[in-house]
Amino acid sequence: MRQVVLALFLAVPAGNCAAAAGNEQGTEQIVQQAVQTELAADASDHTRWVYFEVDRKPNLKVEQWVAETGQGDVKRVLEENGRRLSESEQHALMDGFVQNEAAQAKQQKSRQRDDEQARQMLSMLPQAFVWTEVNDQNGRTILHFAPNPHFHPPSYQARVFAAMQGEMTVDDAQHRIASIKGRMIHDVKFGYGLFGELRAGGTFDVERRELKPGIWQITETHVHIEGRALIFKSISDEEDDVKSQFKQIAPDLQLANAEKTLMAQKNS
Repeated sequence: MRQVVLALFLAVPAGNCAAAAGNEQGTEQIVQQAVQTELAADASDHTRWVYFEVDRKPNLKVEQWVAETGQGDVKRVLEENGRRLSESEQHALMDGFVQNEAAQAKQQKSRQRDDEQARQMLSMLPQAFVWTEVNDQNGRTILHFAPNPHFHPPSYQARVFAAMQGEMTVDDAQHRIASIKGRMIHDVKFGYGLFGELRAGGTFDVERRELKPGIWQITETHVHIEGRALIFKSISDEEDDVKSQFKQIAPDLQLANAEKTLMAQKNS
């Protein structure tokens, strides 16, 4: 489910924006320009970061520093479920990744799979939603999205999309997407409920911030979707993830140096 939400945020409708009868031309142009700007920025942005992360999931809360590298993300776990880890434990966890090519390959493969899923969902989004303008305030435009009644979901993932509605905020000056939030407006059942069910009322909220001129990053992700999905274990999710204290690092930082960089960060 988290991948669905992030794809919705990062790959909001391209092309025709699913403009339905009665949509204002200005709204369509706002969405199109924001999407084009985001896609261009994503293709040209090669910055990498160190940041502090607090990630809460059912039965697991982790506080950690994360360093992005071309070989994968190295994580220095400071605290897990309220227990502070010693420096030796921190090093052991990082070494377990830095010295394990299989773990690095697994992380990269997972990332590539998520990217491919995002591209697949991107192709559905223009037909999945109808967009209308809600408000214009403080240099930002708020857009409402709702399921397109003419959209016929071709997959399980698309059926999740078709159950969502919410709002997206666009920065007018830079045409960047600042936030997107919404909720599931009806239940989604898989195999008449035999293989899983996601319940109406679940919510998601993704926030972004400009870290430096023209460079935006996701800083908060909140997903609270209730239900079960036996055939897609990741489709139902409960998570609150907050990132802060971003520091730009060299784009060619190697794994071993990433570990040293992480150990130089403060312990909270």
